[in-house]
Amino acid sequence: MNILSSSGHREHLPPPRRSRPHRHRRSAFAASLLLVAGALTVLAPTSAGAAVDPVAVAVNARAGLATVPETALGVNQAIWDTNLGTNQTSDLLRAAGVKMLRYPGGSYADIYHWKTHTAPGGYVAPNTDFDTFMAGARRVGAQPMIIANYGTGTPAEAADWVRYANATKGYGAKYWAVGNENYGNGHYGSVWEADDHPDKSATQYARLVIDYADAMKAVDPTIKVGAVLTMPGNWPDAITAGSDPGSWNATVLSLAGPKIDFVDVHWYPGGSAAESLARTAHIDDAAYLLRQQIARYAGPGAERIGISFTELNVDNGRTTQPGALFLADAYSDLLENGIFTVQWWNVHNGIGTVSQVAGQTDYGDFGILSSGSCTADESACEPPLNTPFAPYHGLSMMNLFVRAGDQLVRAGTDAPLVTAHAARRANGDLAVLLVNKDPENAHPVTIDYAGFAPSSAAPTVYTYANGATAIASGQSGSATSRVLPAYSLTTLVLRPATAVTGQPSAPGTPTASAVTDQGATISWPAATPGRSPIAKYEVYRQHGTVSEQLGETSGTSLTVGNLVPSTRYTVNVVTRDTAGRVSWSSAPLTFTTAAVATSTCAVRFANTNDWGNGYVGAVDIINTGVDPIDGWTLTWTWPTGWQQVSSGWSGTWEQVGRTVRVTSTADNRRLAGGGGATSAGFVGAYSGPNVPPASFTLNGVPCTVR
Repeated sequence: MNILSSSGHREHLPPPRRSRPHRHRRSAFAASLLLVAGALTVLAPTSAGAAVDPVAVAVNARAGLATVPETALGVNQAIWDTNLGTNQTSDLLRAAGVKMLRYPGGSYADIYHWKTHTAPGGYVAPNTDFDTFMAGARRVGAQPMIIANYGTGTPAEAADWVRYANATKGYGAKYWAVGNENYGNGHYGSVWEADDHPDKSATQYARLVIDYADAMKAVDPTIKVGAVLTMPGNWPDAITAGSDPGSWNATVLSLAGPKIDFVDVHWYPGGSAAESLARTAHIDDAAYLLRQQIARYAGPGAERIGISFTELNVDNGRTTQPGALFLADAYSDLLENGIFTVQWWNVHNGIGTVSQVAGQTDYGDFGILSSGSCTADESACEPPLNTPFAPYHGLSMMNLFVRAGDQLVRAGTDAPLVTAHAARRANGDLAVLLVNKDPENAHPVTIDYAGFAPSSAAPTVYTYANGATAIASGQSGSATSRVLPAYSLTTLVLRPATAVTGQPSAPGTPTASAVTDQGATISWPAATPGRSPIAKYEVYRQHGTVSEQLGETSGTSLTVGNLVPSTRYTVNVVTRDTAGRVSWSSAPLTFTTAAVATSTCAVRFANTNDWGNGYVGAVDIINTGVDPIDGWTLTWTWPTGWQQVSSGWSGTWEQVGRTVRVTSTADNRRLAGGGGATSAGFVGAYSGPNVPPASFTLNGVPCTVR
């Protein structure tokens, strides 16, 4: 079970031992399958009041994001779960669309010995061995992700497991991670992860990851080996400890990057239900920082390294609607960012603290299915075994929203309590997922489409409302307006007004080169013609949900100019043929332009000491012009709304919104021409990914960045 330690980090421990075992009720499996089978039901009206002003939703089918992989929808299984691999459990997971299962279960991975099926110091349930797990995974139709024991195991033990799985049994297990949350071994102070190595540093972990990868790939060179990283903006991200050359992520990637195929990240956003639901806004910047770290530290060919998120859950509303809403919103955001698998913690976990959330009983259980367990004093019991909790229905909604091969596209809203996601399907359909995070009010929405013309026929509608025991489905309303029940998930599946055939293929994934402060060259592999010859390629920038054309060409590269310095750009390329047919968009390319190339000022910004949610920052200001400066104001804008200056020195500091201004004091107001410099410092705070500012102005003049 997951508990929150005094340091605020989750620990994966066995279910608590009681004087008597959990009391399990009669299985509700048959009823559960009926509930998830998706029988047509009438959409229930919401009893909550509707907000007056409609929320504007924009969907841009030409602003392509990532393609949905086969392994997208995942969940964890654990060796303490007596129902791991049972037909009942497996059939429910199959019905929810699960395509990847992780084993043997969180921190248990670092005490588990697969040959003897033992976990010294922990509880191992009967019928949870590796072969039983694989039989269940095959029944589900899911690929396995296996965690090799780093904490108390060896590279040889892991290699033997690969040999047994793929050579002896022919399971074809492709994905193998080295350890679980190994930064929780005490190196940064908090301890919940087993680690018998005398050296518990990030450096030692990285060195042994190399040994594990070499040993495992010597047995089966086709497998993919992953290393554990931290979530940007979450402890212990950015902290340097001991003699490590940098943070956990920087150290592991610098040393083991050339040997690994993916990195593995966990995320528990914490906070109240409302806070957890709001923190899905962190995902885009977290993914951006992870990819920056991989590119910076992992060496040549780093673009091959994938990212998995193999544990997510919430602190409040785990079995009720907050869990369902967070799951659908977070899975969608992560998949949009090219994460190859997202996995909920857990299938079964056991009853926790019972409470009321949005009018529903929440059992504090991390599982998506009921364990049928009771509190120690039997004052409260969960529903019968395998009754689906709300996050199960959230996962089922994801299965209705996206399919492998779909291309996620840009969608957004003008209201923070309503989020939107969209995906194009190969058959021409468009699916739109709408999340109403308001527990009190229904919200009317109006939906505008770019790059897609919906049919006038009523769309297929799937709704999961607060307190519901199943997803309701039907055909109703229009493609352009809808009322979202309070605290609900809604998926619309829309047919196109006119079927388009014979269009060219999308261009290949674009790359950027010769990136300067004002320009870049975008190149891409050629598309395949459809019914007509290719006429040209069009390059678009994603500006929110709007596509802004940067240029077009008949070739496979385009140099674009007039870009803004120190700005993050995401672009797509589409193919247009001589008959006017337009392809799907390419995969997205994100790059950041350089700071201004020449200026009369320069700035050096540094994080000199980070503790996981704050840091000491240093700013050097240099007058590179000829004339002296007598009095100065330095200005920058934080990239996110969760970054701030708490205090500062060697200047007068203020922050208004996201804009920071520091003004000179009597002691440092004069900067001589030709290199006169001064420094100022501050204490910064952040509650999400800490993206550094990219541009600075001194007395209104943009500065170069050193």
